[in-house]
Amino acid sequence: MVTITLLCSSVLVGGFGYLIADSSTTSLLTGAEEDAEGQFLKGVRDATDQLKSMPSAESPDMPRQVVGLLGTLAGPGQGSVVVSMQFSKERVNLPGGGDGLSWPQGPNLDEVITDELKDSITKTGDYYHQYVSANLKDPDTGHGRTRTYLVYGSPVPAPKWTNGSVELYYLFPVDTEVEVAEDIRSTVSFVGVALVLLLGMVTALVTRATVSPVRVAARTAQRLSAGLLDQRMVVKGEDEMALLADAFNQMAANLQRQIVRLEEMSRLQRRFTSDVSHELRTPLTTVRMAADLLYSQREDFDPASARSAELLQAELDRFEELLTDLLEISRFDAGFAMLDSEPTDLVTVVRRVTERLAPVAERVGVSLELVSPDPPIIAEIDPRRVERILRNLVGNAVDHGEARPVTITLGIDARAVAITVRDHGVGLKPGEDKLVFNRFWRADPSRARQTGGTGLGLSISLEDARLHGGWLEAWGVPGHGAQFRLTLPVRAGGRLSGSPLPLVPADEVVVRQRADRPEVPA
Repeated sequence: MVTITLLCSSVLVGGFGYLIADSSTTSLLTGAEEDAEGQFLKGVRDATDQLKSMPSAESPDMPRQVVGLLGTLAGPGQGSVVVSMQFSKERVNLPGGGDGLSWPQGPNLDEVITDELKDSITKTGDYYHQYVSANLKDPDTGHGRTRTYLVYGSPVPAPKWTNGSVELYYLFPVDTEVEVAEDIRSTVSFVGVALVLLLGMVTALVTRATVSPVRVAARTAQRLSAGLLDQRMVVKGEDEMALLADAFNQMAANLQRQIVRLEEMSRLQRRFTSDVSHELRTPLTTVRMAADLLYSQREDFDPASARSAELLQAELDRFEELLTDLLEISRFDAGFAMLDSEPTDLVTVVRRVTERLAPVAERVGVSLELVSPDPPIIAEIDPRRVERILRNLVGNAVDHGEARPVTITLGIDARAVAITVRDHGVGLKPGEDKLVFNRFWRADPSRARQTGGTGLGLSISLEDARLHGGWLEAWGVPGHGAQFRLTLPVRAGGRLSGSPLPLVPADEVVVRQRADRPEVPA
């Protein structure tokens, strides 16, 4: 803000200062030109009248008469005005107030009466003026100083005896006017610089007074966003900034109350889930013992009772899985989940998962294929959690694979390991690649599951991946199947910058490239 103010004020003050200085200089020089022009034109008329009264150039008194004429034109009251008259190639000069009698006499005016001035007079046949800086040294003493002159020149109608042209020149010193103009420029420049600096100081003070509360508010907001909910601004005075600080403090207090309320509700919810899950363990154990007894003796029951015992056993298994998942979710929500990392061969983990789910996959006509580099593939992971992730991913692929093969691929590089689970079933609609990790979300609630499931498997898998510092991502297209990719750091605590395996399957990339390629007519 200060820089912008200085730039703008510099331009404005500089422009106005230039106009004022230029206007003052023009006024001073215009007045000097008007006075000089009046005197010059009077001198031209007098010179014309007196030249007509002179008898001839052969008159022995001619030099004295010309010098007298110049003395009359200059006049003793004209100060430093210099008058020069050119007869063909000879010139007579006389400074104001002088009465010399030599021919020619006076200072050398070649430096002042320029060729440009003489050419202008010759071409126009009228008077002309210009400003010239010159040092007219005194012919007797040889001393002088550089001064600024307003030079007027004009042809003078002369009698025939002059046998040529006569030109009259007046030199008016304008040092005073030039010095006054320079003083005005200096004063305007000094005042302009002082005004710009003053504006800069005022702007800096005003900006500081305005921005300081905003900076305090920004710092307070940063502390609030960092979790320091008791931070408040200091309210001073009753101006707009005080109103802003008071409104900010009220907003912060309301936010603190809402956040504390939500945290308390979340804490109570987590505690309720954990307590309920724990409390259900005891009756579940009792029911499990009774159900196991009934299930073991189902062959002695009638068909309806035997089927009921089987259904009771299956639902108790699912209920037990649900309680286990709820307890795990409550640990994640409470921040109590711990990672037990150890160097593990991922190929062994994947094979253990496929062997466990192979009977289910065979029952629905799904074949499980494993693609991996040469074993072993060692990474520092929690084998229990990674096995649970893979069990959820492979089970989900079997349920939605539409009796088509499911491919599990492993990849590794210097910093990360990756596992993809690819099915060729119903796929995912746009946007479902994010929803699929929500708790209790199902793309098609009417679809029958082959591996049971509680609706929390992928949510727990996502939390397990994050606990490792890894990624769990999904890709899918309706009718083209889906692929889930798990990426984990090779070393515990490492940071990921990429994955060894692509999220989009290679066969799908080829299909897209062919679809985008324009057909070439045969």
